[in-house]
Amino acid sequence: MSEVPFEPRIIGFLCNWCSYTAADAAGVSRATQPPNVDVIRVMCTGRVESRLILKALSMGADGVLVSGCHPGQCHYQTGNLSVRRRIMALKPFLEATGIGGERLRLAWVSAAEAPEMVEVVADFTETVRRLGPSPLRKA
Repeated sequence: MSEVPFEPRIIGFLCNWCSYTAADAAGVSRATQPPNVDVIRVMCTGRVESRLILKALSMGADGVLVSGCHPGQCHYQTGNLSVRRRIMALKPFLEATGIGGERLRLAWVSAAEAPEMVEVVADFTETVRRLGPSPLRKA
């Protein structure tokens, strides 16, 4: 009997104005990318609270990707800077609890950067695949 290879499940919180648009453009152009990211579109990454990230991980996600506008280009002025502070504070907590800070990634991707979005998704999927299943993943 052969064992099924591990495929990570990643939750992606994507900014409506930039990253979601880039991901949509990548899909429309039929860019090849891993299908591992389940996208949740948010109006601004500034709305992504730490508890949402922790909830995704506690419900079995192997990784969480938060992606939004480049600093200085947020449609809501400073939302992306707020999430950057939250993620910087959350990573040491994830390390201390044994989940691992590498399971959380923040990426800046504008609407015009569809190839960059594909690269972010592929790279993060590979990182999480290398890490293996989350210690919180339900059997």
